[in-house]
Amino acid sequence: MDKVLHRLAEETAGLRHEDITPEARHDTVRRILDTIGCALAAFEAEPVRLARAYARRVQGGAHLLGTDHRTSEELAGFVNGIMARVMEGNDAYPGGGGHPSDSILAILAVAEARGGSGRDTVTAVWLAYQVHFALFRALQLRDTGLDHVFYTAVATAAGVARLLDLSVEATRHALALAATANLALHATRVGGLSMWKGGAGANAARNGSLAALLAAEGMTGPEAPIDGHHGLLELIGPREIGGFVGQPDAMLTRACYKFLLSEYHAQGPVMAALSLKVAPEAIERLDVFTYHFTWSEIGSGPEKWDPRTPEAADHSLPYVLAATLVDGAYSDAIYAQERLKDPRIRALMPRIFVQEDPALTSIFPRAYPCRLVLTRRDGERQEVTLDNPPGHPDQPLSDAQISEKFRGLARRVLPSERVEALLDWLWGLEAQGDVAALFGLAQIDR
Repeated sequence: MDKVLHRLAEETAGLRHEDITPEARHDTVRRILDTIGCALAAFEAEPVRLARAYARRVQGGAHLLGTDHRTSEELAGFVNGIMARVMEGNDAYPGGGGHPSDSILAILAVAEARGGSGRDTVTAVWLAYQVHFALFRALQLRDTGLDHVFYTAVATAAGVARLLDLSVEATRHALALAATANLALHATRVGGLSMWKGGAGANAARNGSLAALLAAEGMTGPEAPIDGHHGLLELIGPREIGGFVGQPDAMLTRACYKFLLSEYHAQGPVMAALSLKVAPEAIERLDVFTYHFTWSEIGSGPEKWDPRTPEAADHSLPYVLAATLVDGAYSDAIYAQERLKDPRIRALMPRIFVQEDPALTSIFPRAYPCRLVLTRRDGERQEVTLDNPPGHPDQPLSDAQISEKFRGLARRVLPSERVEALLDWLWGLEAQGDVAALFGLAQIDR
């Protein structure tokens, strides 16, 4: 028997809503609200439209968010999950931990189809965050060439198993199915990025959801996919995987909200750059000093100075900084295809230099610092530093800020009165007897 999965199955099946502190439940609601705002804003994004067109071929019991069409639970989770992810606005476990909120829409799809309550949904989502972080902390899959969406698949399977109130044995099979079938490659996030960058997490959540749904029907999974012969730990090397439900609040709160719709490690440099107050034509060079992860993920390689897709642009620190300085403000509009060849942005990018500072690397991941040194054409130099961007646990977003972010996103597709009704409903999620009303309030009139 797989000791890791058996322990997780026992903790998952034994979890009750009352085991979660009120503070953690409230933050879970905040994250669900934030993720739905991100999803609504991406309704017309091309990857979303492609996935939605495919899912419309299937009839089922779960809504495609923003529409009146019901498809299968797992396909709804997939399409709605792409919506939540594609705008780069959902929260993250920085440093290779991925996006725990990728599980949320998959869990909500099952909750809608099975008559789940808001209370049940909050419990399932909180658990998914716990599992996700515990696996990330122990496995560090990015270092092995595997993608972080493995955490998403297993975490979603745990959340859906809890939602369905599966037995310990059925939960173990759900987790085994998810763990065995979802070892994706980190190649998704290397080089010139494709649409799949925004789809990989949603696909993993779909697969995790499907694993739990199959286990509920009696499907069995391998006995020891984590610590057994030819299991995960034999592939990547020994790891010590601790408890999942222990430290009930710490794991959830370590997920960083995004104040900007941007790759997380660009948030600090963008905020620092906005304080420079300089015209792009006055810049001789801009040196960006950061920790190793930022340099390796979004600040190194020739493709970062020549992004050709929206996905590549939001993972290019030179592009994001150049566009922000050209515009004098930050907006996700810089990722529109027509902006990628903006001559003003292209002219500034070669004057931006990104390098690792070992001193900053030594601080990471306790903090996410950066230092920008601007040299103007007249020889004047200006330096600005930033320890953590807004949304970091040390600089948390308030409920009011979360609401305002939601309004700004949801108003792109919904009238203001509907946005306010949906916002009120989501803040009261724990008291909602059935989550199905959410999808009626979120329907987009187009």
